[in-house]
Parts: sequence; structure tokens; C-alpha cells
Amino acid sequence: MAGSGTFRIVVGVDGSDQSRAAMDWAVEESRLRAGEIQALTAWNFPYVSDALGTAWDYDIFQKDAQAILEAELERVKDRGAAITGRIVEGNPASALIDASRDADMVVVGSRGHGGFTGMLLGSVSHQTIHHARCPVLVIREPE
Repeated sequence: MAGSGTFRIVVGVDGSDQSRAAMDWAVEESRLRAGEIQALTAWNFPYVSDALGTAWDYDIFQKDAQAILEAELERVKDRGAAITGRIVEGNPASALIDASRDADMVVVGSRGHGGFTGMLLGSVSHQTIHHARCPVLVIREPE
């Protein structure tokens, strides 16, 4: 148990079908173990800008992350699991790896909204399974 005596699951939430499947699994596992879930959504500023030097509306990135997290928490709110949400500015894999220090398990989708959707494993899930401080469960795309 992650220090508190309660089984703690961290779930990566990005709004994709895979992250919803990860949350669904985590909710059921949490209920079986009388545990708790921390839903984690990470956001960061884009690495590129356009050639015209257009200024980004930086608030929109955090607002989008907040909307994604709130929608997911709303979707699972009546399923009988103790769930808290957290938004982190930064690389999603780094945020999950950092959160794994206080978790008993991290659950992620096999791939999210990245540009390489044909890959079997996305970069965030790949980095998380190699560097997390606890077991990681990767949920594949729902049929």
C-alpha cells in the first residue's frame, strides 16, 4: 500500500478511448480493493510555433486539460470508487512516473491522442512502463 494503507491507483487521463478503458479498469479494481484513484491529466505547451510568429493563447492548454479531466470524472462519478483528479503542467510520462512514487499501481491506455496511432504502444505508456516506481498496467484499445 502506498503509505496510507489504502491501495492507490494512478490513472492517466487524456480523453482517448484507451484512457477511458484504463479508468474503467481502475474503478473496478479500486472497488475490489477498497482503494482510491488519482486521475492524472498532464498538459504542456507545444514545442513548435508557426512561421508567422503567432502568439499562443497559453490558457487554452490548461483549460483543455481541465475539461478533459472534468468530463472523465463526471463519467465515472457514480460508480462507487473514491476518485480525485489532478492536473499537472509538464510531460505526461514524467507526470505519471513522478506520481508512481506514491502509488501501488499506474494504469494507462496503450496509446493516446499522439500522432502515431498505428503504433502498438504509445510513447507515454512506453516511458511509464520502463521508469515507474510501481507496477504499470497498460490497457489496450477497446474492441
